[in-house]
Amino acid sequence: MSLDELQHVHAQDVPVSHPVPDTKRSGWAALRPLLLRMHFYAGLLMAPLLFIAAATGLLYALSWQAEKIVYADELTIARVGESALPLSAQVQAAQGAAPQGHVVGVWPAPEAEATTRVIMEGPGLGEGETLTVFVDPYTAAVRGQLTTAGDALPLRAWLSEFHSSLQLGEFGRVYSELAASWLWVVALGGLALWIGRRRAGRARLLLPDRAATGRRRTLSWHGTVGLWAVAGLVALSATGLTWSKYAGENIGQLQDRLGGATPSVSASLKGASGAGGADEHAGHVMTEDMEMPPPAPTADIGIDKAVDAARAAGVTEHLQVTLPAKGKGYVVKEKDKQVPVHLDAVAVDPADGRVMDELRFADYPFLAQLTRFGIDLHMGQTFGLANQLALAALAVALMFLVFWGYRMWWLRRPTKERLLRAGRPQPRGALRKVPVTLLLPLAAVTAVVGWFVPLLGISLVAFLAVDVLLGFVAARRAAKAAV
Repeated sequence: MSLDELQHVHAQDVPVSHPVPDTKRSGWAALRPLLLRMHFYAGLLMAPLLFIAAATGLLYALSWQAEKIVYADELTIARVGESALPLSAQVQAAQGAAPQGHVVGVWPAPEAEATTRVIMEGPGLGEGETLTVFVDPYTAAVRGQLTTAGDALPLRAWLSEFHSSLQLGEFGRVYSELAASWLWVVALGGLALWIGRRRAGRARLLLPDRAATGRRRTLSWHGTVGLWAVAGLVALSATGLTWSKYAGENIGQLQDRLGGATPSVSASLKGASGAGGADEHAGHVMTEDMEMPPPAPTADIGIDKAVDAARAAGVTEHLQVTLPAKGKGYVVKEKDKQVPVHLDAVAVDPADGRVMDELRFADYPFLAQLTRFGIDLHMGQTFGLANQLALAALAVALMFLVFWGYRMWWLRRPTKERLLRAGRPQPRGALRKVPVTLLLPLAAVTAVVGWFVPLLGISLVAFLAVDVLLGFVAARRAAKAAV
């Protein structure tokens, strides 16, 4: 079955009671057949990827609450005490439970009934993984230890990777980028088709037609649910692309050029060697007018005084403390991403507790703030449980949209013949009927978007090549039949 034959699914969506003569086609009348053809092809070929992304995204959205149940022993304590022990005592307890680990960070208990997380590096951990020891802040009793990735415990970390790559590594990331690249195209194309469809009243636009039957009833649900979900789907697509390999790199470069790069607090100690990642032996040639750099400081006020200094500087909510590395000081950050967010950070000198640098979220560039909000919304953090339920609802809506799309295709099949094939497709030439004044800007925009979102551009060219090839084959067959 050719793509043209499959196109018959939507071909009859064009109203037949009010035909528009070809000679008068302009604007929407000329663009609609082309948009209908693209929406159908993209929906048919990309729908499986969209369905998988929605299903895995649904699991990830639910993982936040599942995490609290599965890891309740590690995350919560048995009894709230009168006062918490010093962080240094909690770190010491964690080191006793995991002597093979090297402590790199501490996340003090964010709520009274929560545990403190002591983050460690050690042998046997994969890339991006750390060992987290959970400590009762009131008794220093170790509640457990888990391999984590960032703030994600094993269940959510696995589901996150499953959503982004199907656990197939870099190769698997192509699936999620393709899905994110086409989701906004399919969503906005469907919105335009649904709004531009002729109907008796506005109620048919916003609510399903309960009086309809068969395929028209399915189309009514497909259109109205898509209308209500389109804003969320486009937002998921845009934020999802920021994590992608190819489009994400272009987005990051554009953001940097527009001055929207996310800033970071500077924790470098005075007299420490240059930027990280450089060769530590490079440039170590002394001359007579040069002085020896000061030795690395050995004094350390300790984590308790460092946190006190950060709190005095206004960094108080949901703290994450990074311990000093070579040439660096303490970094104390807020990681409360729920509205109102608390994302300020300071760097503290380990020698004397002096605040060396501070960074307020209010001082972030607007694009950096927008990116931060978008990512956290995509991850279900900004509004907590409400955010996660909204993501789950969008995922379910997308899965139903895919199901209804395929159901419409199934319902349009011929029933009077034994062979399972579609009827005559919509005639070719939709692109040729678009006025040049509309076609040229459309082609230019498509080229720019295809370059900026590479997998979208490559797959679109592939679709066109296959369509042209099938058209050539069909023409050859028709010519032979006419002989």
